[in-house]
Amino acid sequence: MTAYLHDSQGTWIAYRIDDTGRFLFNPDGDWIGWFPWNDDDVVTPGGHYLGTVVGDRLLTDTGHPFRGTPDYPGAPRYPGQVSYPGAAAFVSMPVGYQDVAGSLLWPRIAS
Repeated sequence: MTAYLHDSQGTWIAYRIDDTGRFLFNPDGDWIGWFPWNDDDVVTPGGHYLGTVVGDRLLTDTGHPFRGTPDYPGAPRYPGQVSYPGAAAFVSMPVGYQDVAGSLLWPRIAS
């Protein structure tokens, strides 16, 4: 079942094919990250820290320690379009976290 991720305001910003999927996509189906350590930390395709999954939220840990640069995993296949999950409820931002920058979520638009 598709795992939808939201920002702190409840806006849908990313998804993975299922709860254990290795790759992360934005709502347009663009590959924006992956889970190299099989935990909740996500890195960009280039190997830089993107964010951490906190429940059903994708947030940036402002004090996240450097864990090294993982090897490139190879690009995933296009996942196809997924249905819109609707908005989630607003949540208070956990201490030490902030929303992921939009330029990392929609790299084609930012470049």
